[in-house]
Amino acid sequence: MKESLPSSIGRQLCRRTFLAQSGLGLGSAALATMLGSETHAASSIGLPTLPNLPQKVKRVIFLCMAGGPSHLETFDYKPTLEKINGQPMPVSYTQGQQIAQLQGQELIAQGPMTRFGRYGQSGQYISDFFPYHRQIADEICVIRSMVTEQINHDPAHTFMNTGTVISGRPSMGAWINYGLGCENQSLPGFVVLVSVGGRSPQPIASRQWSAGFLPSQFQGVPFNSSGDPVHYIKNPPGVSGDMQRRVVDSVLALDGHRQEHLHDPDLAARLAAYETAFRMQTSVPELVDMSDEPQHVLDLYGAVPGDGSYASNCLLARRLAERGVRFIHLYHRGWDHHGDLVQHMNTCSGLTDKATAALVLDLKQRGMLADTLIVWGGEFGRTPMFQGKGGPGRDHHIKGFSMWVAGGNIRPGISYGATDELGYNAVENPVHVRDLHATMLHLLGIDHKHFTVKFQGLDMRLTGVEEARVIHDLLS
Repeated sequence: MKESLPSSIGRQLCRRTFLAQSGLGLGSAALATMLGSETHAASSIGLPTLPNLPQKVKRVIFLCMAGGPSHLETFDYKPTLEKINGQPMPVSYTQGQQIAQLQGQELIAQGPMTRFGRYGQSGQYISDFFPYHRQIADEICVIRSMVTEQINHDPAHTFMNTGTVISGRPSMGAWINYGLGCENQSLPGFVVLVSVGGRSPQPIASRQWSAGFLPSQFQGVPFNSSGDPVHYIKNPPGVSGDMQRRVVDSVLALDGHRQEHLHDPDLAARLAAYETAFRMQTSVPELVDMSDEPQHVLDLYGAVPGDGSYASNCLLARRLAERGVRFIHLYHRGWDHHGDLVQHMNTCSGLTDKATAALVLDLKQRGMLADTLIVWGGEFGRTPMFQGKGGPGRDHHIKGFSMWVAGGNIRPGISYGATDELGYNAVENPVHVRDLHATMLHLLGIDHKHFTVKFQGLDMRLTGVEEARVIHDLLS
C-alpha cells in the first residue's frame, strides 16, 4: 500500500533529523580529533619539538615602561656627566649621530636630576626615584648596555616586541605562546594589561601583541583596565550557561564538519578560539575576583582591585602566572619625559615602583620566581643632553640604555655592561634587543636559531636573520 502523505513526510523528517544529527556527531568527532592532534595541542601544550633545550623558566612577565624611562635617572649613575652639567656636549659624542628632536640644536650636557645610592649586598646603583627597588637590589640583574635601532616610539615598540620594524610580524609573546602553549586551557596563553599615568602617554597599537603570520589564537588578549576584563565575558540576559554551551557545541560541530574538507588554518584558529572563549566565561571572573587576596598582599602591591592601575595589573599578573599563562605583558604609558622630567618621573615611579618590587618579592616567597623571567624596561633610553620643554627633560636615545631582568637562572644582584662616562654609547658588552630575545628563548628551553616558521619562502624567526647571541654571562 502506498504510504500516506503525513507518514511519508514524517519518515523524511526522521531521516533528515538522523542525517543532521549524524552529521553533527561526525563533525563533533572529527573536531575532537582535530583539536586533540593539532589545534588543541598547539594551543595548550605547544609544538612537539619544543622545548629543545633544558627549560629554566616556564613563563615571562614583561614590564614595559612605555615611553622610554631615562637610564640616567634610574640605574646608570654618571658622576662625570654631573660634573659637566650645563656645559656643551663634546662634539665627539654626537657628531653624525641620530638624534630625535635635538637635531640642529645646541647640545648641552644635563647631569643626573636626582641622587643615587648603592643598595643591597651587591651595591646596585639605584636612584632616589625608586625607593622600593632598593628592596630587590639583590634580586635583579641590571643590563646597562642595551641598544636598539628605532628612535621613535611606535617603531621602537615594534622592534622591541617583534625583532623587526616591519609591521605584521609576530610578537615575542605570540612566538612563545605558539612554541610552548599554555598550561591552562581555560585562559589565553598570552595576556596584555595596560595602565596609564605620567607625561604624554603614547598610544600602544594592538599590532604590538599580534600573532602576525602565526595562527591567530596565539595573539595577545588584552584585558580591560576597568569594568568587565574581557568584552562579552558575561552571557546576555536570558541566556544560561547551558544554553551557551549548546550554541558553542553546535557551532564547533558545524565548523568541524566543514573543516574536514577545507583544512583551513584560519578556521582551525576560530574553532580553538570558540572553545577558549567559552571556558574564559568561567575562568576569567574567578581570576579577577581578588576577594581571596589577604589585605597584607593588597598592601604589599598598593593595589585597589579593579581600579585599572599598574599596581592592580601587577597583582593580576601574579594570578595569571599562577594559572599557567605563558606570557604576560604589562604596559605602563607615561614615560615620555621631554620636559619636566623630575615631576613626571615622580609620577611614574610613584605609580610603578612599589608594585614592581612587590611582584618580585611576592613571586619569590611563593617559590615562583625560580621559574619566572621578569623583564623591566622601555623601548629606548634618554639622551645625556638637556631638552627644555617646561623644566629640564631628555630626548629619545638608542645608543645605550638600561633594562633589568630577574628570575630563574638569571644571576641576581649584578650589573652587566656599561655606557661611556656620559651615558651616551654602550661601550662594554653591548646587548642588542635581539640578544635579549635570544636569551629569553634560551631560558624557556628554545634554541632561537632553530625556532622558525616558513613564511613567504623564508624561515622566519623572532631573532631575525642577523646574528643574535644568548648572553650567557647573565645566567647562573
